[in-house]
Amino acid sequence: MTSEAGSNIRKVGIVGGGVIGAGWAARFVLNGINVAIYDPDPEIERKTAAVIANARRALTRLFGNALPPEGSVTFASSLQDAVRDADFIQESLPEREDLKIRLLAEMDAAMPAHAVIGSSTSGLLPTKLQSGMARPDRLVVGHPFNPVYLLPLVEICGGDQTSQQTKDIAAAVYTRIGMKVLHVRKEIDGFIADRLLEAVWREALWLINDGIATASEIDDAVRFGAGMRWSFMGTFLVYRLAGGEDGMRHFLHQFGPSMEWPWTKLIGPKLTDELIETIARQSDEQAGGIDLRTYERLRDDCLVDLTHALERNDFASGQIARAHRARLVAAGKDSGPGIGSILDDGRMLTIATPVQPEWIDYNEHLTEYCYLKLFGDATDVVLGAIGAGADYVAAGHSWYTVETHIRHLGQARLGDSVSVRTRVLGCDGKRLHLFHEMVRGPEAVVIATAEHMLVHVNAAAEKSVPAPETMRQAAQALMAGQADLPPPEGMGRQIRMPG
Repeated sequence: MTSEAGSNIRKVGIVGGGVIGAGWAARFVLNGINVAIYDPDPEIERKTAAVIANARRALTRLFGNALPPEGSVTFASSLQDAVRDADFIQESLPEREDLKIRLLAEMDAAMPAHAVIGSSTSGLLPTKLQSGMARPDRLVVGHPFNPVYLLPLVEICGGDQTSQQTKDIAAAVYTRIGMKVLHVRKEIDGFIADRLLEAVWREALWLINDGIATASEIDDAVRFGAGMRWSFMGTFLVYRLAGGEDGMRHFLHQFGPSMEWPWTKLIGPKLTDELIETIARQSDEQAGGIDLRTYERLRDDCLVDLTHALERNDFASGQIARAHRARLVAAGKDSGPGIGSILDDGRMLTIATPVQPEWIDYNEHLTEYCYLKLFGDATDVVLGAIGAGADYVAAGHSWYTVETHIRHLGQARLGDSVSVRTRVLGCDGKRLHLFHEMVRGPEAVVIATAEHMLVHVNAAAEKSVPAPETMRQAAQALMAGQADLPPPEGMGRQIRMPG
């Protein structure tokens, strides 16, 4: 497998299915890649299913219709079965150097010649991990962060015998599934991110050990303060801004002397039984009886909402999400019928998604406002197809919906698949007339229709203006492909376009 082919992997072997391994499985599967998982835990199937369910919920909220058809999940009976025909292997074993060295050698012996192994180790050196392998050049560290399916960062670090081709393949694979690759220039214990996290963690343990703050108060110090800035600017850019117009140089001159004050204790306290009990008790109090999966869903929802906000600003992790969304859309178009593709009858497929938990009302049906949301998303697909996507909006022009008519004809429940098929009924350059039909399941039962009238506007001036001629022609080309269809049933009104 070449580095160029790294983005076209068909199957991934997952060795170790704990929190990190299951998170990797979810990220690969929900990006359309088949996985085989090996873990001797008798509960592995149940635990993996729970993680993938949470991941499906989160990634559907994040990427919606751009997600490809899911890959398959199989559970291997042995390590060899998991890696035998895999193009890429992600190892997520416990952080025991001797265990990893032994099992990485077994993976190497069983995997295809073209395969590459990415180790999820959070700090062990790859030079030591590859020491038992017959092909040590095929191992690279690929260190992720929890939840793996949502946080984009992955640190890549090679050992003394890791080839550049292996690093390139791993980078291509991780980029393919929407991750931000951070190359670790020199092999070092803990790599980059965990060394920073460990420094904060050690200081937090001292604050508890010395009775200065509780676990909850320390978390509050992060999440209501620096943590909000860190999520999109990190440390150095934040401090650059703190230096005012003179930037980092002024900041260092002003605050540099304080770095010599003995504020912190970078060597952690001894984890006595008493300290462990204190931290565990405070953590239980902080959790307030809320179970793990509920907290995971809350965490995921907050990360998705934050990513959406950053995506609107095309910044930090939002920039990574936007780029991955574009790749998913392009891949969907290349692989056959997908979002934005033209169906056999000439209509455009604009939505294809399972109904999500947050879309359900007290009757356990798809709630009313979500019909409008999905129809609005369908309209956005059409706008993107005629050249009025996000870049066009950012440049100052858009199409505003001025009238909507929705008919509710049936119901959809949690997990039901729904899709929207869209027709362009008219476009005179200033107005765009659309008709959407929402169907449920493989039987394509019609459950709702929507008719939308949009007006092209100069967003800054907030007034209507003619759309570019190329956009009008693109819309009319869609109309021409639908010319043989009968008039849609149930239109709220008939809008006649000139000429």
